Amino acid sequence: MTTQASAALAMVTIDCADPSREAAFWAAALGWEVTYADRDYGMASDGSQRLGFGRVDGWQAPAWPNPDGTKQFHFDLAVDDLASAEQELVALGATKPSEQPGDTWTVLLDPDGHPFCLTKAANWG
Repeated sequence: MTTQASAALAMVTIDCADPSREAAFWAAALGWEVTYADRDYGMASDGSQRLGFGRVDGWQAPAWPNPDGTKQFHFDLAVDDLASAEQELVALGATKPSEQPGDTWTVLLDPDGHPFCLTKAANWG
């Protein structure tokens, strides 16, 4: 059964320590633009999708791997080549933790420590 939604997702906002840095990283990683950035808030957008970043005093990155299994959130990025995407994102400020889940996914941490995954675009159909 399909129903018409009464709301549309306008943006996802993520807690962090440095909103300007996060907006710059994610805009570069996704090929978007930084549409707003100051000490307390940052936004990256492609014109139709938006990611917001809000500063939280005392914010701490989730552990990776986390023994409780929590990540707060994570993005799965579909890429054509895992190795070249990893190299590009590390050059933008991501880091690669030593703990990795296997050969078909690569876990990276954004500049504020949020885990995100790279996976082959072909796996998404």
